[in-house]
Amino acid sequence: MLKERLKWMAAWMAMAVLVLSAIRYIPEVVSVSTSVDGRELPIYCVDTMKYQVAMSFDSIGRSGDTQEILGILEKHDVKATFFVEGRWVEQHPEEVKAIQAAGHDLGSLGKEHRDMTQMSKEEKIAELADVHDKVKGLTGVDMELFRPPLGAYDNEVVRTARENGYYTIQWSVDSMDWKDQGAEAIVETVCSHKDLDNGAIILCHNGAKYTVQALDEMLTRIKSQGYEIVPVSRLIYKSSFHIDQKGQQVLD
Repeated sequence: MLKERLKWMAAWMAMAVLVLSAIRYIPEVVSVSTSVDGRELPIYCVDTMKYQVAMSFDSIGRSGDTQEILGILEKHDVKATFFVEGRWVEQHPEEVKAIQAAGHDLGSLGKEHRDMTQMSKEEKIAELADVHDKVKGLTGVDMELFRPPLGAYDNEVVRTARENGYYTIQWSVDSMDWKDQGAEAIVETVCSHKDLDNGAIILCHNGAKYTVQALDEMLTRIKSQGYEIVPVSRLIYKSSFHIDQKGQQVLD
């Protein structure tokens, strides 16, 4: 009888190990309210007394200027957030590893930088899972920041991201570097922006024509205004918050 019981227990334990090893990582659900009058809103900026702003770069399309950007950020002792597209991750795995190794945030732009408001919920989940798994495979990082491709979102996009463990992040200061109007225009747009204030989230692009040329002066001027430049993960609240009508994250 004892031998039979031991055999049964051994078989049960072996089966349990197989099941657990087959379970794919599912990020912890972000359990906070981001609803304002029935609308789900992402985080555009943060209500904080700290003199902090966050620098973010969207990485899509061509390789971009990752190494140059990382060098300038290191010179200024600044950590930033890089939102990466799934195809970009596939094409530039060493750059993804370099971003993580340098201590910067990695966030998701979805698999193919497509408008997720036009997708079914199942397709949204697949978009998030694709780039999540690729980044984790390269770096071991479970991303928790998501920027809606093209800045397009609706209630279901924000809810689906939250249910899959993501904080949805927009921006309050657009560098307009994608307009290719020159380095000086980028610096002036950011450093003179009406919303460059405590808790601002700045949008730049890894691969825009003049971003690298503008970055050194931009960081210098932002810091001269008294701001510490931090990654998005350090700026936002992770719990006990709500979003106001302006998309500002407010601590409860």
